[in-house]
Amino acid sequence: MSADHGHVVPLRVYLIVFATLLALTATTTAVAFVDLGRLNNVIMLAIAVTKATLVILYFMHVRYSDRLTWVVVGGGFAWLLVLIGFTMSDLLTRQILG
Repeated sequence: MSADHGHVVPLRVYLIVFATLLALTATTTAVAFVDLGRLNNVIMLAIAVTKATLVILYFMHVRYSDRLTWVVVGGGFAWLLVLIGFTMSDLLTRQILG
Protein backbone atom coordinates (compact mmCIF):
# COMPACT_ATOMS: atom_id res chain seq x y z
CA MET A 1 0.00 0.00 0.00
CA SER A 2 1.54 3.30 -1.05
CA ALA A 3 1.04 6.42 0.98
CA ASP A 4 0.36 9.45 -1.21
CA HIS A 5 1.20 12.54 0.81
CA GLY A 6 0.17 14.95 -1.92
CA HIS A 7 1.93 18.17 -2.66
CA VAL A 8 5.20 18.95 -0.84
CA VAL A 9 5.38 22.59 0.22
CA PRO A 10 8.87 24.12 0.39
CA LEU A 11 10.07 25.31 3.78
CA ARG A 12 10.52 28.82 2.33
CA VAL A 13 6.74 29.11 1.81
CA TYR A 14 6.08 28.19 5.44
CA LEU A 15 8.61 30.74 6.65
CA ILE A 16 7.10 33.50 4.49
CA VAL A 17 3.59 32.69 5.73
CA PHE A 18 4.85 32.59 9.32
CA ALA A 19 6.58 35.97 8.94
CA THR A 20 3.41 37.41 7.41
CA LEU A 21 1.35 36.11 10.33
CA LEU A 22 3.79 37.70 12.78
CA ALA A 23 3.63 41.01 10.90
CA LEU A 24 -0.18 40.93 10.91
CA THR A 25 -0.17 40.19 14.65
CA ALA A 26 2.11 43.18 15.23
CA THR A 27 -0.21 45.30 13.08
CA THR A 28 -3.21 44.21 15.16
CA THR A 29 -1.35 45.18 18.33
CA ALA A 30 -0.38 48.56 16.87
CA VAL A 31 -3.96 49.28 15.77
CA ALA A 32 -5.18 48.48 19.30
CA PHE A 33 -3.24 51.48 20.61
CA VAL A 34 -4.61 53.91 18.00
CA ASP A 35 -8.07 55.37 18.47
CA LEU A 36 -9.85 54.98 15.14
CA GLY A 37 -13.33 54.98 16.61
CA ARG A 38 -15.57 52.34 15.08
CA LEU A 39 -12.93 51.38 12.53
CA ASN A 40 -10.77 49.68 15.17
CA ASN A 41 -12.98 46.60 15.24
CA VAL A 42 -13.38 46.54 11.47
CA ILE A 43 -9.63 46.72 10.86
CA MET A 44 -8.83 44.11 13.51
CA LEU A 45 -11.45 41.72 12.13
CA ALA A 46 -10.12 42.22 8.60
CA ILE A 47 -6.63 41.34 9.82
CA ALA A 48 -8.01 38.32 11.70
CA VAL A 49 -9.82 37.07 8.58
CA THR A 50 -6.61 37.49 6.56
CA LYS A 51 -4.64 35.52 9.14
CA ALA A 52 -7.29 32.80 9.25
CA THR A 53 -7.18 32.55 5.47
CA LEU A 54 -3.41 32.10 5.49
CA VAL A 55 -3.62 29.41 8.17
CA ILE A 56 -6.37 27.57 6.33
CA LEU A 57 -4.61 27.71 2.95
CA TYR A 58 -1.07 26.82 3.98
CA PHE A 59 -0.91 25.20 7.42
CA MET A 60 -4.08 23.14 6.86
CA HIS A 61 -2.92 22.35 3.27
CA VAL A 62 -6.22 23.40 1.69
CA ARG A 63 -4.44 25.25 -1.10
CA TYR A 64 -3.23 21.97 -2.54
CA SER A 65 -6.32 19.87 -1.77
CA ASP A 66 -9.04 18.59 -4.07
CA ARG A 67 -12.21 20.55 -4.91
CA LEU A 68 -14.43 18.82 -2.32
CA THR A 69 -12.16 20.04 0.45
CA TRP A 70 -12.37 23.56 -1.01
CA VAL A 71 -16.18 23.39 -0.95
CA VAL A 72 -16.31 22.21 2.67
CA VAL A 73 -13.77 24.77 3.88
CA GLY A 74 -15.41 27.50 1.79
CA GLY A 75 -18.77 26.73 3.39
CA GLY A 76 -17.28 26.94 6.87
CA PHE A 77 -15.48 30.15 6.03
CA ALA A 78 -18.66 31.64 4.52
CA TRP A 79 -20.50 30.79 7.74
CA LEU A 80 -17.76 32.52 9.73
CA LEU A 81 -18.18 35.64 7.59
CA VAL A 82 -21.96 35.56 8.16
CA LEU A 83 -21.43 35.41 11.93
CA ILE A 84 -18.89 38.24 11.81
CA GLY A 85 -21.29 40.26 9.65
CA PHE A 86 -24.11 39.85 12.18
CA THR A 87 -21.77 40.81 15.00
CA MET A 88 -20.57 43.90 13.14
CA SER A 89 -24.11 44.95 12.21
CA ASP A 90 -25.03 44.80 15.90
CA LEU A 91 -21.88 46.59 17.02
CA LEU A 92 -21.99 49.35 14.42
CA THR A 93 -25.67 50.19 15.01
CA ARG A 94 -25.43 50.67 18.78
CA GLN A 95 -25.80 54.14 20.23
CA ILE A 96 -22.83 55.53 22.07
CA LEU A 97 -23.97 56.82 25.44
CA GLY A 98 -22.15 59.32 27.54
